[in-house]
Amino acid sequence: MEININEASAKELLAYYQEKLDEEARNAHSEGRLVCWSAALCPSEFCEAMDVSMVYPETHSAGCGARRSSMDCLEIADQKGYNIDICSYARTNIGYMEMLKQEALTGVTSEKLANSKAARVPLPDFVLTCNNICNTLLKWYENLARELDIPCIIIDAPFNHTMPVPRHNKEYMVGQFQSVIAKLEKICGRQFDYDKFLAAQVQTQRSIYQWNRVASYAFRKPSPLNGFDLFNYMAMPVTCRSKKYSEIVLKKFADELEENDKNGKYAFGAAENEKNRVTWEGIAVWPYLGTTFKGLKNEGALMTGSAYPGMWDFEYIPGDMMSMAETYSKVYLNCGAPHRYEEFYKVVDNSKSDGIILHTNRSCKIMAFLNGEGAEFINTKKKAPFVSFDGDQTDPRVFAPAQFETRMQALSEMMNSQKNQ
Repeated sequence: MEININEASAKELLAYYQEKLDEEARNAHSEGRLVCWSAALCPSEFCEAMDVSMVYPETHSAGCGARRSSMDCLEIADQKGYNIDICSYARTNIGYMEMLKQEALTGVTSEKLANSKAARVPLPDFVLTCNNICNTLLKWYENLARELDIPCIIIDAPFNHTMPVPRHNKEYMVGQFQSVIAKLEKICGRQFDYDKFLAAQVQTQRSIYQWNRVASYAFRKPSPLNGFDLFNYMAMPVTCRSKKYSEIVLKKFADELEENDKNGKYAFGAAENEKNRVTWEGIAVWPYLGTTFKGLKNEGALMTGSAYPGMWDFEYIPGDMMSMAETYSKVYLNCGAPHRYEEFYKVVDNSKSDGIILHTNRSCKIMAFLNGEGAEFINTKKKAPFVSFDGDQTDPRVFAPAQFETRMQALSEMMNSQKNQ
């Protein structure tokens, strides 16, 4: 069913284009196109140039969590021997892959798969990953490739111990990009389309412009943007930043925020309902997204800052491989502590946050282990109080709503006390 872009709301467009992307992936083989499972921060422009249909396991796993269907996948991963300390995105995806694989081998759809609320996506023809977030992605995608007996393309991003990104790091990344092109030509059986590649780069910049425009409304005080919406709309710059779809959805959302701001319609309604503003550091607790949002709202605390959505700020110069290499290399998790903490400080400062919430995420060790240091760095500069809570991005067994509630109450008391000093 088609949708009227001009009349539909941003929320309606988001749902429509998410389903459209899944449908395109399901129809890819019948239309003579290949399917790739890709890491979220991999350059999508290369596959877009070769008309490859993209599926993003991290986003799919997050969707499984948000729809309360991740446990079926996690139980399968448990049975296969994957430890609970391994990233739950990986375990959810591997469990889902196992269900699809068994269906392909036997022709029988399991009861779990048939009843799953997760978006239905096809198995990949190859996988593409990059270690600019974490090294878990390398073993995860190597494992997918081995289980499915398909090619695995890896982009090795050197860690940036100093900033700005050193020239030799950018040159190394350009070499990795050239290797991706060569491998795609072999897998697809045809020459790389540089014209489509440039068009994809241009479209990426148009989409990211609208994404940054959306995010900027969190900086307004009072804010028309509830920061939790960034977690939902983040699906667009992740899954289709090189397509027009992303630009359409994000422009509509930004336009709606602009209109609400002009008319005094803020995230919590009246301006006085926004009692405190907080930065959320870490990935969302997808199975408990509503619980965490309500826990904040009950305290009059609006999430206005988060470094996580900002990782998709992929601004670069189309046609300039060195510029593109720098952008995909300087993800803040791929940089040394001084730069990372300064970036975190900018998020807290720009969003005018009164306090910080640290998600001690069992899955994402690289983010969770650095939270405390980052918050203490900011506290020395800005005197922003902070609390942490235990959770997980997709595994619901690790999160306790009662603990989250008491930590938010404590943060609220600290923020109010500091304001009254």
